Amino acid sequence: MSLTSAYQHKLAEKLTILNDRGQGVLIRMYNIKKTCSDPKSKPPFLLEKSMESSLKYINKKFPNIDVRNSTQHLGPVHREKSEIIRFLINYYQSFVDVMEFRDHVYELLNTIDACQCHFDINLNFDFTRSYLDLIVTYTSVILLLSRIEDRRVLIGTYNCAHEMLHGHSDPSFARLGQMVLEYDHPLKKLTEEFGPHTKAVSEALLSLHFLFVRRTQGAEQWRSAQLLSLISSPPAMINPANSDTMACEYLSVEVMERWIIIGFLLCNGCLNSNAQCQKLWKLCLQGSLYITLIREDVLQVHKVTEDLFSSWKGYGKRVADIKESKEHAIANSGQFHCQRRQFLRIAVKELETVLTDEPGLLGPKALYAFMALSFIRDEVTWLVRHTENVTKTKTPEDYADSSIAELLFLLEEIRALVRRHIKVIQQYHLQYLARFDALVLSDIIQNLSVCPEEESIIMSSFVSTLSSLNLKQVDSGEKFEFSGLRLDWFRLQRTEFLPTEGKILRVPERQVLQLTHSRFYNLSFHLRTFEKMFAMTLEEPTMLRYAIAFPLICAHFVHCTHEMCPEEYPHLKNHGLHHCNSFLEELAKQTSNCVLEICAEQRNLSEQLLPKHCATTISKAKNKKTMKQRQTPRKGEPERDKPGAESHRKNRSIVTNMDKLHLNLTELALTMNHVHSFSVFEHTVFPSEYLSSHLEARLNRAIVWLAGYNATTQEIARPSELLAGVKAYVSFIQSLAQLVGADVSRVIRNALLQQTQPLDSCGEQTITTLYTNWYLESLLRQASSGTIILSPAMQAFISLPREGEQNFSAEEFSDISEMRALAELLGPYGMKFLSENLMWHVTSQIMELKKLVVENMDVLVQIRSNFSKADLMASLVPQLIGADNVLKRMTIIGVILSFRAMAQEGLREVFSSHCPFLIGPIECLKEFVTPDTDIKVTLSVFELASAAGVGCDIDPALVAAIANMKADTSSSEEEYKVACLLLIFLAVSLPLLATDPSSFYSIEKDGYNNNIHCLTKAIIQVSAALFTLYNKNIETHLKEFLVVASVSLLQLGQETDKLKTRNRESISLLMRLVVEESSFLTLDMLESCFPYVLLRNAYREVSRAFHLNRVPTSTH
Repeated sequence: MSLTSAYQHKLAEKLTILNDRGQGVLIRMYNIKKTCSDPKSKPPFLLEKSMESSLKYINKKFPNIDVRNSTQHLGPVHREKSEIIRFLINYYQSFVDVMEFRDHVYELLNTIDACQCHFDINLNFDFTRSYLDLIVTYTSVILLLSRIEDRRVLIGTYNCAHEMLHGHSDPSFARLGQMVLEYDHPLKKLTEEFGPHTKAVSEALLSLHFLFVRRTQGAEQWRSAQLLSLISSPPAMINPANSDTMACEYLSVEVMERWIIIGFLLCNGCLNSNAQCQKLWKLCLQGSLYITLIREDVLQVHKVTEDLFSSWKGYGKRVADIKESKEHAIANSGQFHCQRRQFLRIAVKELETVLTDEPGLLGPKALYAFMALSFIRDEVTWLVRHTENVTKTKTPEDYADSSIAELLFLLEEIRALVRRHIKVIQQYHLQYLARFDALVLSDIIQNLSVCPEEESIIMSSFVSTLSSLNLKQVDSGEKFEFSGLRLDWFRLQRTEFLPTEGKILRVPERQVLQLTHSRFYNLSFHLRTFEKMFAMTLEEPTMLRYAIAFPLICAHFVHCTHEMCPEEYPHLKNHGLHHCNSFLEELAKQTSNCVLEICAEQRNLSEQLLPKHCATTISKAKNKKTMKQRQTPRKGEPERDKPGAESHRKNRSIVTNMDKLHLNLTELALTMNHVHSFSVFEHTVFPSEYLSSHLEARLNRAIVWLAGYNATTQEIARPSELLAGVKAYVSFIQSLAQLVGADVSRVIRNALLQQTQPLDSCGEQTITTLYTNWYLESLLRQASSGTIILSPAMQAFISLPREGEQNFSAEEFSDISEMRALAELLGPYGMKFLSENLMWHVTSQIMELKKLVVENMDVLVQIRSNFSKADLMASLVPQLIGADNVLKRMTIIGVILSFRAMAQEGLREVFSSHCPFLIGPIECLKEFVTPDTDIKVTLSVFELASAAGVGCDIDPALVAAIANMKADTSSSEEEYKVACLLLIFLAVSLPLLATDPSSFYSIEKDGYNNNIHCLTKAIIQVSAALFTLYNKNIETHLKEFLVVASVSLLQLGQETDKLKTRNRESISLLMRLVVEESSFLTLDMLESCFPYVLLRNAYREVSRAFHLNRVPTSTH
C-alpha cells in the first residue's frame, strides 16, 4: 500500500482515536455494569415496587414495545417520564456510543483489509499493536455490554419515556435495540463478523510467535541468559542496549495473551488450518487461567473457549487441546510464575543497586530499567488476577506470595530512579538521536534508489527534527514534544517501505512515557487482594522494610481514570486515599508498638537500678565484708540477677526478645523513613506524621500505664519510680531520631505536655488527674482522719502504726524526693491543676467555717469585746457551738496547705534546676514587693512566683479561690466581720486541744499526732487571703488573734481540772509556731502578750515527758 493511500484513509489517526475512544466506551460499560449490580447506586426507579410490572413488561417486549397501546402496563413510567429521562440519559447515550464505536470499528477494519496492510510486530510495531488493541478493546466492549443484566430495561425504559414526552421514539433506538438482541450471545456473533478479517488478524498474531516464546521463558532460562544483569559482562557495561525490536522488549505479556486469546477466539478458523497458529494458541492457553478485559472483569479463558468450540462441528481436537492446556496451566503455571518472581527479586535488586550507585548507566542501559518494570508488572498482575479469581485449588500456595512487597518496592525504586535521573537519560539519548540516528537516517535516504516523494518528505523531516536537538534544551528544562514525529512514524509504518528498523524509538519522551506501563491501575479494583498482600507482608519480618510500597502504589490509582467517565474519579479517590491512609496507619501502629515494647524492656532494665532493689546487694556485701556465714536464700525466693547480667552472652546465636524487637524496629524504620512525602490524588502524604501521631498516643497511654493506678485498691506508683520509667522511655525514643525519620522531640514534648493537663488529646485521664485524685482521696483524706501525720522534722507525711487503716507508706509518697519527682512529671500546668483542686477543698472547709461563725456570731461578738474578763469568758466560751468542729476543719485546711507548700517547694527545686537563669529574677522581683505596693501588683508578682514554686506571704491561689466562692446576699462588711470573728473563734477554741491525748508535742517528729501543728499554716494563710481580699491590714488582725489566743491559754493555767490541762504545755508551743509561720508577726509581739518564760518551761516539760516515755522502752 502506498503512503498516499494510507494518508488518504488516515489509518494512523483513526487507529489512535478509536483506541482511545474504545477505552472510554469500555470504561463506561464497566461503570454501568458496576452501578447496576449494586442496589445502593442503582437508578432508584429500578427498585421501586410500583415500577416492577412495567419493567418486566419492557424487558419481555424489548425492543418491540407498543407505548401507545400499553398504557395499562406503562402507567408508572408515564407518571415519572421526566425523572426517568433525567436519570437514564447518560446510560442511554453510553449504549449509543457503543453502537457508533462498533460502526467505526468495522468501517476501519474493512478499510484495512481492502488496503491489504501488512502486520508484523517486529517491523511496524505501532501499527500492529494499535490494530490488535482495537480488536481486543472492541471485543471487550461487546462482552461487557452482554454482562449488563439490565441493558434491555435501561434502553427500553428510556425510549418509552422519550416517546411519551416527545411523541416519537429516539432516532437511535431501532438500531440500538437490534444490536442488543444480536449480542445476547456475543462470541458467536463476533466470530461471524470477524470471519473476513481472519487473514489480517492471524498474520498480526503470528508475528508475535518468536517474541511471545522468548517472553514466556522460565526462570532457569532467564538465569542462564543472565537477564537484566549489568555486571555479567563488565567490558560491555557502558555499551548502549540496542535491539531490533526495541519497543517489543518491554511489551506486556498480559497484553500479548489478551491479543492471542481473543484474536484466535474470534478468528478460530485458522486454528484447524495453520499449525503455527495452533502452536501459538496452545502455548498461550498454558500460561493463564484468566485474562483481564477491563478493571477486575476477566475472561475465564478455557471455559469460554471450550463452551464456544464445543458448539461447533470439527473442533473436537481443539476442545481436547483446551482441556489439556487447562490441566497444564493448573499444574504448572503457579510454580512457573513463582520461580520467575523469585528470579526478578534477585535480578532487579542487583540492577537497582548498580544503577543507584552509577546513575550514569541509565543512559546506555535505560532499556534494562524498562524491561525490569514490565516484567515485574506482568508477574504482579498475573498473581493478582489469579488470586482474585481462583477460589478452589489444591495448591493455594501457588496463588499467594508473602514476598510480593519486595517486587512492588523494587518497581517503585526503579521508577523513582528514572524520574530522579531523567536528565541523564535525556542527555544521552538526545545526543544519540542528533549525532548518530539522524546521520544514519540521512545516509539511508540518500542511498535509496527509489523513494516516493511523500516518504522522502516525512523522512527528511525526521532528519531535520532530530538534528535540531541540543543539550541546551535539557539544561533549560524544556519539555520535549515528539508526538508529531511519532505520528509521522506511525503513518510511515502503513507502507511496505520501512527504511529504518525502529531506531527513532530512542526518543527521550518514549522513556518517560514507558513509566506509565509500570503503573498498577488494576490494583484499585482488586482491593481485597491488595489488602491480603499487605497483611501477609506484615506477617513476614523480612518483608517489613518493603511495606511502604503499598501506600506508594495507591498513588497510581489516579492514572486509571478516563475523561469519558469522570464519575469514577470520586470513587477512585476515596479508595486510594482510604487504603493509603489505612496502610500507613497500620505501619505506624506496628512501628509504635515495637518502639513501646522496647521502651518497656528498657524500663524494666532501668527499674533494676532503683534504690529499692539495692538492699539485698548491700546486705550480701556487708555479710561478706564482716566474714559472716553466707545466708542461704529463702525457699521459693528466686536468686536475683545483678543489673547488666542480660548483656553477658556465651553464644551470640542465642536471640533474645530484645534482639527480635530491634530487628523488627529496624525493618519498620526503613519502610517509614523511605520517602519523606508523596502525592495521592492531589493530597501530599507524610508517613512520618502518621508515626508521630501513633507514637504520641501510645506514649501517652504508656505513661499512664506506668503510673499503675488501681481505682479499686487505690494503689499507684511512687512519683520517683514513675519518673525513672518515663526517663527510660524518653531516652530510648530520643535515640530513634535518626532512625525513624519522625520528629521525636515534638512527640515527646507533646506527650509530656499533655500529661500536665487533666485530659489528653484523646480525652483520657492523665497522670496529672490520677495523682491529683490519689493525693486528695488517699493521702490527704487519711491525714485528715489522723492515720497519717505531717512530720516537719522529716519534711514528709508519715504513717502512724495502725492496723488496717492504710495500704501504703505515706513517707514513700511525700518526702522531698517524691515531691520533686511529682513536680518534674506534672510540670507547672499540672501543679497548678493540683493546687486548684486543693484550693477547692480548702474553700469547701472555709464555707463550713463561715456557717459556724454565723451560727455563733452573737457570742463571738461578746467574746471579742470581753476576752480579757476571765469571769465573763468563763460563761461565754461554753456557749459556743461546734468549737471542736472549727478546730478540726481548720486542721484539715492546714494539712492541705502544708501538702501544697511541700509540692511548691518541689516545683521550685525543679524549676531552679531547669531554668536557673529565671528563678533568680523571680525571687528578686518578689523581694521588691512591700506592704505599700498596690494589691493587684502584689498578687500578680506573687502569682508569677507561685508558678515557679517560690513561697509567698499571701497565697494568690487561695485568694483567687476564696474570691470565686459563691457569695450569699451578705455585704462585704459582713463578710469581713465573719473573717474577724473566725480568728476569735479559733483563738478561744485552742484550749480545747489540751484535752486530746494526741495533742502531745513530739520532739522526734517536730509535730503533733493529730496534725494540729498544721493549724498555724491554716491560720496564717487563710487570714492573709481573707484580709487581702477585703483590703484590710493583715498584721493588725493577726496581733488581735495572738492577744486573744494568749489570754485563752493563760486562763487555761488557772484551770483545776487535770483532764482539761493534760497537754497545756504542748498547746502553748503553738503560739511560737504561729509566729514562726508568719512574716507578719515577730517574737517581740508574742512576748508582749505571752511571756517567753512560759514557752521555755513548756519546751522543758515536753522534752522531759518525751524522754521519760522512751526510757522504759530503752531499758527493756
